Amino acid sequence: MATTVFTIANQKGGVGKTTTAVNLAAALAEKKIHTLLIDLDPQANATSAVGIEKKVGKSLYGPMRGEGNAFEMITPTNYEHLAIIPSEEDLAAAEIELAQMENYLSKLRTVLEPIRKSGGYRAIIIDCPPALGMLSMNSLAAADFLLITLQCEYLALEGLGQILRNVDRLKAAHVNDALQLGGVVMTMYDSRINLAKQVVEEVRQHLPDKIFKTLIPRTVRLSEAPSFGKPILDYDPNGVGATSYRDLAKEVVTRFGLK
Repeated sequence: MATTVFTIANQKGGVGKTTTAVNLAAALAEKKIHTLLIDLDPQANATSAVGIEKKVGKSLYGPMRGEGNAFEMITPTNYEHLAIIPSEEDLAAAEIELAQMENYLSKLRTVLEPIRKSGGYRAIIIDCPPALGMLSMNSLAAADFLLITLQCEYLALEGLGQILRNVDRLKAAHVNDALQLGGVVMTMYDSRINLAKQVVEEVRQHLPDKIFKTLIPRTVRLSEAPSFGKPILDYDPNGVGATSYRDLAKEVVTRFGLK
């Protein structure tokens, strides 16, 4: 089975990007789909959200500089079928250093190629920093599909347009001709608020084939789970947050033929 690489990106912070990366990865793993989560954000929130401690030398900083390889960085989690390449603070230096390297946009793709070829994982999910810097652009260059998390709030569509323009630029520059918009995940949805419904409807009109049917709710449990080092499927397995990410995983499996 071929490996499918998804990057979850948005230049805006606080839109449920890491929450979606962690919980979608966990939900795919729960379906016995071998999944590798890559934390590319120096803040390492995805790393701590699956109960892994930050360790010096365990991020992709070294491999992207030509030191070591990505296989050495793969760390098992407490969840069957889910592994992670953690992040740590050194990764922040990559934002500066990558720009000075040759082929600086394809470093991550090169580093991940042996993992892809190994066939050990059906899905690779990359969690990006909340900015369209060097790390995020590398993740777009390495991915098959971009998944955009979009908060159900005013100005959400402005951010959507910005990231889609960057995808077009990457393709125009032939950095990653194969990159496609895989879908838009609407997050922090509150059915009691009219604006949330309006934003969802507007995205549906703009991108009817791309928006996922599953709407990720705004819940306290989803916010709490990372502080306990657990995906929502473990922290509150029967709650609405866990149910919504299981539903999203079903859509992802169907849309991208992951079975």
